[in-house]
Amino acid sequence: MADLTWCGAYAAWVNLEKVVFGFFVLLAATLNFGFFLGDIDNPHVHNVYELFAAIVVNCIATVLKFGDRTQVGAVHLATSLVALLQLIGAASVWVWASQVSAHGLDGEATSSVVSLSGGALLANVVSVVLLVVETVSFRRR
Repeated sequence: MADLTWCGAYAAWVNLEKVVFGFFVLLAATLNFGFFLGDIDNPHVHNVYELFAAIVVNCIATVLKFGDRTQVGAVHLATSLVALLQLIGAASVWVWASQVSAHGLDGEATSSVVSLSGGALLANVVSVVLLVVETVSFRRR
């Protein structure tokens, strides 16, 4: 019974909205990092499904950031929009290279995709740093 009481108190203390927000911010960064990691010009080490997952999770994270009206919330939204723009650009280059271009998905196209993903990763890292700073500076009211 004591364990259930502790769980209830913990559930009341934790803000579920903040947990979901933090989850998607961190998941967006880690998925993007997983896609980015590897030889920059080797298309075999960069999975297109991981890029797709990074785009979807970044879209969800962006939607979750729309409600915050603070200055930090505005910067969170800006970083998310930058990451989303970079990832959509990377996906566009991937589709162009693999479906339209006569050269296919070669080293040059893969380098462009991974570079755009790297820009998105930097934006995601800034978002994670903001999240950590905001969490550390939070004072219980």
